[in-house]
Amino acid sequence: QVQLVESGGGLVQAGGSLRLPCAASGRTFSNNGMGWLRQAPGKEREFVAGSSWTGFSTRHTDPVKGRFTISRDNTKNTMYSQMNSLKPEDTAVYYCAARRYSGTHYSESEYAYWGQGTQVTVSS
Repeated sequence: QVQLVESGGGLVQAGGSLRLPCAASGRTFSNNGMGWLRQAPGKEREFVAGSSWTGFSTRHTDPVKGRFTISRDNTKNTMYSQMNSLKPEDTAVYYCAARRYSGTHYSESEYAYWGQGTQVTVSS
């Protein structure tokens, strides 16, 4: 069974940092584009960051540029989101997702495999 499992979420003060790992099991995703998406209360799920299968090509949405960094270690079948300078508006459930293809993409509909999500709460 294919699984993506996020961890590392929690409560942090504004200005703090968190690192979210996403571990894949059941199959390798080393040839797949992967991404982080988030859903804040009362809002639609939105793209945060994406990585090509090599990790050399990445993109981040404007609100998190310069603060969040997506990376991956294909030898460990794990993707990461390093989140620095967190703001209250970053509060959301963060989802790890994988595409069927090798590139990165900003559209939620392009992701075929999903984790269960991890809650990140940033207090002011």
